[in-house]
Amino acid sequence: MRAAVLDAYGEPLDIRDVDAPSADGASAVVAVEACGICRSDWHGWQGDWEWLGLKPEAGQILGHEPAGRVLSVGDDVETISEGDHVAIPFNLGDGSCHQCRNGHGNTCESVMPLGFVEPAQGAFAEEVRVPAADYNLVHLPDGVSSTDMAGLGCRFMTSFHALAHRASVDAGDWVVVHGCGGVGLSAVHIADALGGNVVAVDLQEEKLAKARDLGAFETVNASEVEDVPREVMGITDGGADVSVDALGIAQTCTNSVMSLGTRGQHVQIGLTTQDEQGAVSLPTDLMVMREIEFIGSLGMPPTRYDEIFEMVATGKLDPSGVISETVSLDDVSDKLAAMTDFETVGIPVIDRF
Repeated sequence: MRAAVLDAYGEPLDIRDVDAPSADGASAVVAVEACGICRSDWHGWQGDWEWLGLKPEAGQILGHEPAGRVLSVGDDVETISEGDHVAIPFNLGDGSCHQCRNGHGNTCESVMPLGFVEPAQGAFAEEVRVPAADYNLVHLPDGVSSTDMAGLGCRFMTSFHALAHRASVDAGDWVVVHGCGGVGLSAVHIADALGGNVVAVDLQEEKLAKARDLGAFETVNASEVEDVPREVMGITDGGADVSVDALGIAQTCTNSVMSLGTRGQHVQIGLTTQDEQGAVSLPTDLMVMREIEFIGSLGMPPTRYDEIFEMVATGKLDPSGVISETVSLDDVSDKLAAMTDFETVGIPVIDRF
């Protein structure tokens, strides 16, 4: 099968033929119909996240936002059948540990991040193997396309979990999203659907325009103001109720915390770069005085996807609205390179392999 393989950090991925995976035991193989190209893939391509033990090694197939059709299943698979239309969460759980059994499979005790570790080769490929298929594979509703649902593997579901499960977004709450990449734009759309008044912050007007299309009530161009938190304070009349760092650099994290009012909630979705290496200084005294909460949020348990699908069915959510373009597998390196300077808007999706 054709796959995009990491040979050297920052260099074009090698599009080459590799052995196709096989299904055995509790695993399944999915024929990939679409796969998003995510900024997390960019981090892996850059060789980031060694401090998390997630630095991909040479020979790794990247890609962690796939949707497609089940091609084959192992003898121990019970609820998944050949031909099923499925999405694959990037946070693959074993389905049997304490966290998985209690509804927190996104923080599985033996989680395998798809596309970042050797046992979980990714989906920039024609086929992908999924362990614990009964637990990890998510049946898609009838009538949806794999391309429209590709973001459910990471960015869209990550934002949904962050805002619907980890934070407390109530109708009329001010929600600020710092960074309008794919996950940030997803957060804008989801916060709006949950009833929040959304303020979107970014450096690029094109991304802010997209945020307005997806429901942002107000936008802030960080390149045009001296003090982002002060600007947000003015818009929200004293500070946001929920603020999201959807990028993961020191500036957006600090701005997010500083944008909050008393008893506000900061939600950290973005993971850091080589500059921060997993650590960011915080205004802790201010957080104490305002009783600000700092909430980490990772992926989403596969057992809760039905909540997204119910909102899609009623028209409150539209994951396809964040999809910006479709490309071929041969274009993946160019799209990763464009992310270095934040040139992509929304979610580019591979639909031709």
